[in-house]
Amino acid sequence: MSDVNPGLDEAALHDWLPAHVDGLRAPFEFSLIAAGGSNLTYRVTDAAGTLVALRRPPVAAVLATAHDMDREWRIIRALYEHSDVPVPAALAHCDDPGVTGAPFYVMGFVDGRILRTPDDSADFSPAQYVAATESLVDVQATFHALDVDAIGLGDLARTRTGYVARQLKRWMTQVEAGRVRDLPVLDEVHAELAASVPPETGPPGLVHGDYRFDNTVLGPSRRIIAVLDWELATIGDPVADFAWSCCYWNDPGDPVPFIDRSPTFDPGFPRRAEAVEMYAEQSGRDLSAFPWLHAFSYWKMGCIVEGVYARRLKGASGGMGAGDPDGIARRAEGFLHHAAALLRAR
Repeated sequence: MSDVNPGLDEAALHDWLPAHVDGLRAPFEFSLIAAGGSNLTYRVTDAAGTLVALRRPPVAAVLATAHDMDREWRIIRALYEHSDVPVPAALAHCDDPGVTGAPFYVMGFVDGRILRTPDDSADFSPAQYVAATESLVDVQATFHALDVDAIGLGDLARTRTGYVARQLKRWMTQVEAGRVRDLPVLDEVHAELAASVPPETGPPGLVHGDYRFDNTVLGPSRRIIAVLDWELATIGDPVADFAWSCCYWNDPGDPVPFIDRSPTFDPGFPRRAEAVEMYAEQSGRDLSAFPWLHAFSYWKMGCIVEGVYARRLKGASGGMGAGDPDGIARRAEGFLHHAAALLRAR
């Protein structure tokens, strides 16, 4: 394995890539462009300067179901071949861990703008802010409306309904398994949520699970030309998926932002309420459950961050940057208390 690019057997890939991806020529240059607890993405440049992207699980992956390369490949390929959802070209898949230590796939490299902080859109014109917003909403409404059976993804989930109830159970189970402190607000909000789960008001659809600006690529027109990171995708409640996305659409002055440097802190963007109106119009879906789902999303994020805190106390690293344990604990509490406030305000 490479010391510079952990997780890659570069010598093996010099043989595998030309044999499986039309037009590629050795030698190759590799560079890691996305790391962390998520799947790893590498930029691959061939002898002629052709770019592709290679994606594989984290080197120390412990949750096989969260890093299933075959599943993610199937989603990318189905969307690329059978839908209008913009995704990178699906080029090749390898299920043999003997090549580079784990299954992986190769997709087209999409060159464009990824918005991760407010600075990344500082040069946008007023029309480009609107174009990016409309495109983000339109693309999500588009994949939510897909016929998953028609595009070959009907088996992504064993059960298509009850999405939020399953999530409530899943995250509470994970918290209980790793609990390191008494946190009454987590349990109280969970109890209130569990007792008031709203009915799903529309048909299930393909949900991304983490759809936001920094999992998309914008083209020169500032419209989306690729949606990335489908590792959490399943079949479920599209309105819940949209509500989770909206928690990343932070307005300037939001008291408890999902991320401290949200791209939408740039005041040139429309406000979150406008994005909600756009989705309602584009999707035609009933958003009466949105306030409950907004509160649920904050509770879920509180559970996620509490899990990071628990692992940090046990000596693990990763997640939430290099923050100290006390800071991570306060962040989890902030999300949970905000969830409680949102429930009271419904």
